[in-house]
Amino acid sequence: MTDYPQPMADPPGTDPDDRDPREQDLERRSDAPAISPWLVIGLILMLGVLVYIVSAML
Repeated sequence: MTDYPQPMADPPGTDPDDRDPREQDLERRSDAPAISPWLVIGLILMLGVLVYIVSAML
């Protein structure tokens, strides 16, 4: 087995103190995801119910 060097966790220059202050304005202002995982699960379930109903009608 070949030993490869471990990749760096963060690329150089990505320390929060080193970033351009103008880029901080572009960050999200909340830690919440853009779409709730429960919303995605609910939409998938509703799509499944819709397919079940349509297939039962055919």
